[in-house]
Amino acid sequence: MGKNLKGKECGKGIYQRKDGLYSARYYAKNGKRKEKYFETLPEAKNWLADARYEERHNLIVTSPDMTVDKWFEYWIENIVCDLAPNTKRNYQERYKWNIQPVIGAMCIADVKPMHCKAVLNRMETTYAGSTIRQAYITMGTMLKSAVMNDIIAKHPMNGVRYTKPVRAVDDIKYLTVDEQEKFLEAAARSHNYRQYALLLETGLRTAELIGLTWDSIDWKKRTLTVSKSLEYRHSQGYWRAGPPKTQKSYRTIPLTDKAYSILKSCYDEKDSRKKSETLSQILEYIDSRTGEKKCLIMHDLVFVNWRTGEPAKNSSYDTHLYKLCDEAGIKRFCMHALRHTYATRAIERGVQPKVLQQLLGHASIKTTMDRYVHVTDESLVNAIRQFQQATPPVTKKGRKKGVQEI
Repeated sequence: MGKNLKGKECGKGIYQRKDGLYSARYYAKNGKRKEKYFETLPEAKNWLADARYEERHNLIVTSPDMTVDKWFEYWIENIVCDLAPNTKRNYQERYKWNIQPVIGAMCIADVKPMHCKAVLNRMETTYAGSTIRQAYITMGTMLKSAVMNDIIAKHPMNGVRYTKPVRAVDDIKYLTVDEQEKFLEAAARSHNYRQYALLLETGLRTAELIGLTWDSIDWKKRTLTVSKSLEYRHSQGYWRAGPPKTQKSYRTIPLTDKAYSILKSCYDEKDSRKKSETLSQILEYIDSRTGEKKCLIMHDLVFVNWRTGEPAKNSSYDTHLYKLCDEAGIKRFCMHALRHTYATRAIERGVQPKVLQQLLGHASIKTTMDRYVHVTDESLVNAIRQFQQATPPVTKKGRKKGVQEI
């Protein structure tokens, strides 16, 4: 037990410093030491008791001087802890780089709309509209949760807006039929052709493609089941397995003849391909539907780099795509544009929107139609042709056949 300056015991975790302040400290579950200083012994004892109770019961004890930093830490670890890994990472990055420098050290009760607006204003000149929107959502969701949990009385984001435009839906890249043909012709001469062609046949996300393993393929039913994803974390330097993006992303996709042929050719070559030490890993992740622990066995991956024997990173696919686009003489695009292209071709070929929603694994039909389906020039021409073919011809008397006069 610590003692005060007169040698009297203060209680476990508390002692009086030479400057007269009382230090209260304890070790959290993560091993980090938490410490705070007070002018009186009762204040130190009260704070320490609250802090230990909070730690023991995984709760947060409100106090008049609670900072935004403290609330964010609790919010991200306990309230939105079940979010998809990428969404959680986006929240953490936007908080660290944009929100925390402005309001992190402030008492959460002191945060006003002008402080929230200052966060967005500081981003105006150096960040894209989509990134500013992410910061807006992060800050708004975090502070709204504080209101809902009676941490603060009023939402400080009320009336706060961001002004920089987000990229319009029309700016999202997809391939026209002609561009798709030119791209596949150039890609056919590369080692990644089967990956690109499979995306255009299934609409998989890149992380779903990278994490695809042989147990996901049902050869008899000719289906592909999406139940996991794989991505390389560049900042930490390791591969991370995880569940699909959302609950709706768990899905089973019937294979086209071409998709089946692509996967069969990969299976026939799997024992002769190069294998790196990386493929000896078994990565654990949590199934977000059941909460059960699952494993991704790396040596069962469908696609690995032909030269290194390792899984191909998302960034390396994009770099290779740029080279193929230049070779094909078309505008550069990234891997996700192939998913947009698949959705657009599906609608052009008569796939019903609700069916397409399930094939893409979207939670909302609005996402499918507003962001993934694009109106091409070819589809406009075809629509006019369909309209014209359905229009009854005009007779010599100026009346359309099949139309009865009134």
